[in-house]
Amino acid sequence: MIRFLLQICILLIVLPVYCQAPIFTAQDTLRGSITDERAWWDLSYYNLDIEVNPEERYISGRNTIRYKVLSENQVIQIDLQSPLTITKITQDGYDLVFNSIGNAHWVTLLKPQKIGEYNELIVNYLGRPKEADNAPWDGGFSWSTDKNGNPFVATSCQGLGASVWWPNKDHMYDEVDSMAINVTVPKNLMDVSNGRLREIEEGANSKTYHWFVANPINNYGVNVNIGDYVYFGEIFEGENGPLSMDYYVLRDNLDLAEKQFKQAGLMMEAFEHWFGPYPFYEDGFKLVEVPYLGMEHQSSVTYGNKYQNGYLGTDLSGSGWGLKFDFIIIHESGHEWFANNITYKDIADMWIHESFTAYSENLYLDYYFGPEASAEYVIGTRSRIRNDRPIIGIYGVNYKGSGDMYYKGANMLHTLRQLLEDDEKWRQILRGLNKEFYHQTVTTNQIENYLSEQTNIDLTAFFNQYLRTTQIPVLEFSLQNNAIKYRYTNIVRDFDMPVRIKVNDHEQWLFPKAEWQTENLNNKGSNEVLVDENFYILVKNLSD
Repeated sequence: MIRFLLQICILLIVLPVYCQAPIFTAQDTLRGSITDERAWWDLSYYNLDIEVNPEERYISGRNTIRYKVLSENQVIQIDLQSPLTITKITQDGYDLVFNSIGNAHWVTLLKPQKIGEYNELIVNYLGRPKEADNAPWDGGFSWSTDKNGNPFVATSCQGLGASVWWPNKDHMYDEVDSMAINVTVPKNLMDVSNGRLREIEEGANSKTYHWFVANPINNYGVNVNIGDYVYFGEIFEGENGPLSMDYYVLRDNLDLAEKQFKQAGLMMEAFEHWFGPYPFYEDGFKLVEVPYLGMEHQSSVTYGNKYQNGYLGTDLSGSGWGLKFDFIIIHESGHEWFANNITYKDIADMWIHESFTAYSENLYLDYYFGPEASAEYVIGTRSRIRNDRPIIGIYGVNYKGSGDMYYKGANMLHTLRQLLEDDEKWRQILRGLNKEFYHQTVTTNQIENYLSEQTNIDLTAFFNQYLRTTQIPVLEFSLQNNAIKYRYTNIVRDFDMPVRIKVNDHEQWLFPKAEWQTENLNNKGSNEVLVDENFYILVKNLSD
């Protein structure tokens, strides 16, 4: 406990930078840090068995947790959030004693934990889980009904944590290698979860759906979706061979879905081009209708955009291009590469998920409509940037950065593309990211270093500017005869990003720094200077 209080004191010192940050508690540290009781074991396999009673809004079940011992320890941390209750924990048939502080439960193991061995722990639990207040942003269980009065149920839990509905090691740094998900539901309903369906087990009044995930999966990517579903599907001939693309929708929406979900194949073609092969061929790809907007659950992407283009029919960019695609199909599926393949270790680095995936929206447009459409879209989304606080959050306390991680992050990446002046090289860098960090959890520093190495540009100041401050560079310039005087203001130390300008329709580059510079223009006579809008900076013409 002393260790937790010390960490909180350290955080309070840096809080002025994050003026809107909450006061952190020991519970935040237990949730958001790699505690000693987490660090000594490595996840190998989950076997989750759960029964869902929609009428009572009640669940019960157990999770078998298989792990490898990395160092000797006799206390293991398991996470489960109230109001759910752990009823029993066993290892090798012996009941174990556990102590709890809030949502963290410390289990004292009887069996010696020897380095290199694989052991199992079985956690039994039950209760009425937290109901989602505003899924998927404030998640939990969403209990709803369809038009015919049938239960329509789904889970969502990013940020809040998967332990809101099942017991697990609830920290993103350690992904389980594979997982079985077995869900028992009333006989007239179907469960759709991650991975591939292995078996449907018939009971007197129920059915149990047995799903298996063959790839590593992050905790919040696991989901349960229950409804009166009907199925249709297709095969996509992808870079790694035939890929099954399966669709589960409410019975009354089949006709709408068969038309709207044609975009899924278009998405897969565009994103395999930009990012490389779909990362989960063994588990297939699914779109599953849910009673909330949607979420990037791995190989089980959820959809609730009401079968229309845009974001619930709205173009978030104001450019018109946002109505050329279904936002949820494109955005949430883009997370299969950035969130599910490449996953943050700490939610403070959530920008890795959201900046690249928001950027994937305009790459989709680029693939089908060209670079001008792509640029107009991403530039249009700048109106949604608030610059309220940095994109990177606070580490170790489950605290994400600003929502600007979406469109400020996308514009940062679009700006970086301009610096390369080589779209094919940029595409290979994006594909290389998904190959280099295939099925891994990563940090911001790893992504920054990779991009610096592959672009052959020192991007330290670039990322410090856009990720760690709310400052947007201001390019100040004035025209003097046939010369331009210019500099950057509102920048971090060593920020010196080149920028492209047009002088009477003739392109040239400037290399601004904090100090004033003067450069002759290529054209003589009266000059009109336009700064390329593809660079996310502000411009101040002092000659006006």
